[in-house]
Amino acid sequence: MMTNSPLIIRTALATDAECVSQLIGSVANRCTITPTGDGAELFYSSISPQAIDCYIADANFLYLVGLLNGKLAGVVAVRDALHLFHLFVAPDCQYQGIGTALALRAINLSLAASPSEIFTVNASLPSVPFYARLGFRLQGSKIEDKGVAFVPMQLATADLGYALPQP
Repeated sequence: MMTNSPLIIRTALATDAECVSQLIGSVANRCTITPTGDGAELFYSSISPQAIDCYIADANFLYLVGLLNGKLAGVVAVRDALHLFHLFVAPDCQYQGIGTALALRAINLSLAASPSEIFTVNASLPSVPFYARLGFRLQGSKIEDKGVAFVPMQLATADLGYALPQP
């Protein structure tokens, strides 16, 4: 989806849960060990509309949506103001800076609300280079658990001055 309209980032609403779940579901197989998602039932239940609605309502989560031309282009969630929990961009909106804009906004808002020395993420295997460009560093090797594969990564907030420009 090529567009010249600005990305609008706002707090997610309960009415966004269904669309958010659908967007995440459209790219979820990039997180699973097998393309069919076998063994990742817990992960898939965690991205159901009901689960997303619970995250949006939970005070321990910051959940944001990114909209282009009024259409959901991406989502980001931070848990406990220090762990990037969800970051997903619609397939037709990828490689346009939407993921970067969402991540930067969520990290900056989280750290403004609750300063921390580190910020973490469990990066899906294809997203490791993206997070590395944002300044995250590997904190171990690939982990396969409950049907999903990820790499733990960490960002030292002391590095934010050069790693994360303001969105």
